[in-house]
Amino acid sequence: MEYTVQKLAKLAGVSTRTLRYYDEIDILKPARMNSSGYRIYGQTEVDRLQQILFYRELGVSLENIKMIMNTPGFDSTKALKDHREKLLEKRKQLDLLIENVNKTISLKEGRIEMTDKEKFEGFKKKLIDENEEKYGEEIRNKYGNETIDQSNAKFMNMTQDQYERFTKLEKQVIETLVEAFATGDPSSELAQKTADLHKQWLTFTWKEYSKEAHAGLAQMYVDDERFKSYYEKQPGMTEFLRDAIDIYTKK
Repeated sequence: MEYTVQKLAKLAGVSTRTLRYYDEIDILKPARMNSSGYRIYGQTEVDRLQQILFYRELGVSLENIKMIMNTPGFDSTKALKDHREKLLEKRKQLDLLIENVNKTISLKEGRIEMTDKEKFEGFKKKLIDENEEKYGEEIRNKYGNETIDQSNAKFMNMTQDQYERFTKLEKQVIETLVEAFATGDPSSELAQKTADLHKQWLTFTWKEYSKEAHAGLAQMYVDDERFKSYYEKQPGMTEFLRDAIDIYTKK
């Protein structure tokens, strides 16, 4: 079976503009061009498009998809199995949130009682899953599976009060960082307060704190654009935080 751009776009539920763009960036080339100059796609291209859309559904950037799929020895069967595992994880997360909503409705209607832990379980699970999807590979390679699993377990077992203090601290870190950055001095009192708040925030999920790990994490914020984008409220702010933490951990 062969498809023109129009037919394949309709089949896959994407726009013809998307397919043309995929051709331009060399992520999905047509099998051939017919005598009239139209792009023609075959079964291989259909299967590749399916893989691309799976990755897009999981939030992977086109740049990374291209790198993955163009890697010599790319195993489409293994990729599908990986997709399945990630989708099953997403389903577990959605099932937990749905269950949480149903329990909350029953609670509001006076049919059940619900603990504070249950009220926040779905949201905490969602945060963990999002963090694993974005940064899981890097942080597991750096700190090891056991450390990250323990961190996730500690987060899931937070009480409502602990969770509220955790989110409040996260906000305080950013607010204080913005004020400290205006001083231009990572050794200033405000900058060191930022580093201390950051340490307090980390200890909500870290099993144990070490100065070396704290400094290493701050360097990772600088080195990885995904981490950096969170702290980079102004140009240079992530490096400023790194420097402040470096001074703090050497005291």
